[in-house]
Amino acid sequence: MSDTDILFQPFELGPLQLANRLVMAPMTRNKSPGNIPGEDVVDYYRRRAAGGVGLIITEGTCINHIAASGYPDVPYFHGGERLEAWQKVADAVHAEGGKIAPQLWHCGGMRRAGTPPEGDVNGYTPSGMNVPGKINRHVMTQRDIDDVVAAFGQGAADAKALGFDAVEIHGAHGYLVDQFFWEGTNQRDDDYGGSLERRNRFALEVIAAVRAAVGPTFPVILRWSQWKQQDYGARLVTSPGELERFLLPLSAAGVDIFHCSTRRFWEPEFEGSDLNLAGWTRKITGKPAITVGSVGLSADFIPAPGETAFRAAEPASLDELVRRMEADEFDLVAVGRALIANPAWVRLVKEQRLADIRAYDSGMLEALV
Repeated sequence: MSDTDILFQPFELGPLQLANRLVMAPMTRNKSPGNIPGEDVVDYYRRRAAGGVGLIITEGTCINHIAASGYPDVPYFHGGERLEAWQKVADAVHAEGGKIAPQLWHCGGMRRAGTPPEGDVNGYTPSGMNVPGKINRHVMTQRDIDDVVAAFGQGAADAKALGFDAVEIHGAHGYLVDQFFWEGTNQRDDDYGGSLERRNRFALEVIAAVRAAVGPTFPVILRWSQWKQQDYGARLVTSPGELERFLLPLSAAGVDIFHCSTRRFWEPEFEGSDLNLAGWTRKITGKPAITVGSVGLSADFIPAPGETAFRAAEPASLDELVRRMEADEFDLVAVGRALIANPAWVRLVKEQRLADIRAYDSGMLEALV
């Protein structure tokens, strides 16, 4: 393995000061009965902070909207008891010297009517579609859009008030913000649909509301992706020029850090360049970028044929990651499954205790460890 010292350089952006460049990626765990993070959730995040993670981005936390949730037992980020529980998580992470950001989430059309606790409420989408061409969800009105935008802003304000260090907007993977980005699920004929710029409008309003809620210096992260869980081959943009049209308005609206979700971080994004998606994003915006995608593992997360859980994987070399970091391709590195398998993965890498790094197995999702 290459010398990994570059991964352990400090990072600073305004008030956000990180001990290293390693980030815990947001991963849904479905372990919050009543949508309230319990003591096991507190300890789960505490262990990763104690293990050396510079910044923890929490699992998706649902904003205060009737249709925000799409899965059972996911945590919410509104309501007195739920926010008190998140306060305990933040305090535990800080006690271990870590930093933490909640990921604010609206599932959009990924919600199916009947999902508890909201019951028969249908998924909310730009055009009634969870997948292109199939209308089986609620089409959002202007009032709906305004309500969701306000809910994102309130979630950000609560995050700052609770002492979190940053906030992330979930704009990836085929959830609501991404459903507005994606032409396949956004067939609106008003100001929120049509061209790439118009499909950005909903996200721009969300970002503006978040920025207004937290002030000019509180770090705002946007997670986005080309791929969707509805279509792993989907692409929002197909050239650097289109990417520039997509990113620059988001950057100007108030995004401080772009979290660029890919399945395999080592893959170039466009022909003719070795840069991955985070590399192109950093080059175009001049803003810090987080790369992610099977870091430290031998296989991406896409389930094997006939399976539904994230794919098992063995520990893998960090040589390519280090090479790209040394080339200033991106600023931060998000780690997912390797941190599920190894709460102290960051410390193990720093100490070169490679033999102690465990493989990831999908059974590890069954409990918070």
